[in-house]
Parts: sequence; structure tokens; C-alpha cells
Amino acid sequence: MEYVRITSTHDPLFSKLHKLMQEVFPAEEVLEFDLWAEPLQDPTIRVFAAVHEGEVVGVTEYRYNKELQVAMTDFTIIAREGLGIGPFIAKKREEDLQQLAAEHNLDLLGMFAEIYDPYRAKDHSFGGIKVMDPYVRREVLSHLGYKRLDFPYVHPAWTNEGEAVQELDLCFLPFKNVNSLQASFISEFISTYYAILSNKPEAWHNMISDLGQREEVLLLPL
Repeated sequence: MEYVRITSTHDPLFSKLHKLMQEVFPAEEVLEFDLWAEPLQDPTIRVFAAVHEGEVVGVTEYRYNKELQVAMTDFTIIAREGLGIGPFIAKKREEDLQQLAAEHNLDLLGMFAEIYDPYRAKDHSFGGIKVMDPYVRREVLSHLGYKRLDFPYVHPAWTNEGEAVQELDLCFLPFKNVNSLQASFISEFISTYYAILSNKPEAWHNMISDLGQREEVLLLPL
């Protein structure tokens, strides 16, 4: 299996990757094809395909923020069972982040991730792929060490139509021994992360305002 970085929408693998995203994720979670051109060329945004016998069988996107010394897993797709795709991607992602940290003098504090709450997100089939089931994915992140940030999380839909997606938790994998994060740190990261979207829902602005009234946010078990 190969771990191939995608840096252009003209890469034939990107068409396969984007089609897979559309099959697995709900529409509001998938950025339009043409809007990927600029992010793919951003050196801080890493989009990789797990390629097996010429086919895209797994995808992961993650990024790092040098100013905040933090990373973010945007999404991971495992399209087939029985190939060890999940451990393969996790290992390669960790190796890539370690190399980036060394190259850019990063002392990463940890990695954010959004994860569906299976008790609220009951209507997503994720393309019928059993390993993408929200219950399974949540347990996998828990085993990896992710913690749930204790605040009501919403995010703007990637369709940029101003809808609020509210079936997710924002989680954090600490690389240091911490039990909470500064609310201002979370707010700054979220605001930077979603800066590309101009049309944000009122619920998102309210969330940012509420974070501004808090000092810390606890990290709780998934």
C-alpha cells in the first residue's frame, strides 16, 4: 500500500478521492471539487490517499498551525475492511507530522478532531462502510487517546450556505499532560480553521461568544 500526497485537483487520484468523500460523507461535509485547488497547494494542509493496486482505499486530511503549535485531523476515510488501512494511515500520519515538526521547529501541543456523536448522528450511513460507523470511529479515537472538549460544539457547513452542523463533538489528542485547554486557544483555532467560510450560522457565532466568557474547557473521556 502506498501513502500518496495529493497537491492538485488535476491529479487523477483526486477525482477518485473526491468521489469517495461524496459517497461517504453527507453533502454539508464535502467541499466542492473546484474549491480544493488552493487548499491542496497549501503546505500546511496535508491530503493523502492510501492507494492499493491503483485504487484509493483510504483518505486522510490533516493540517498544522505553526502559530498555535497545534494540528488538526480534518477527516479520515477507510473504504475497505481487511487491509489494515486504519493503522497504516495512523502510522504514516504520525510519521509525517513528526517530520514536519522537525523541519519547521514545531512543538505540537496536540491534535484536534471533529467526531460524530453516534447518539445524535443516527441518519448517516457513511456509504454503507461498516468501519465508518460513528460508534466504531468514536471508539477508535478514544483508543488513540482523544478526549472530548466539554462545550456545545457546532460548525458551519462546508457548503457555505450558513447551516449549522450540530451532531459533532470537538475532540483533542494532547501530546502534553493536560486536562483542559484555554477557551481562548480553542476559539482562536476554530476561528482560523473556518476563516475560509464567509457565511457562518448564528449558532457558530454564539459558540465563539460563549467561549469568550470562559477561561478553560475540560477534556473529558469519549
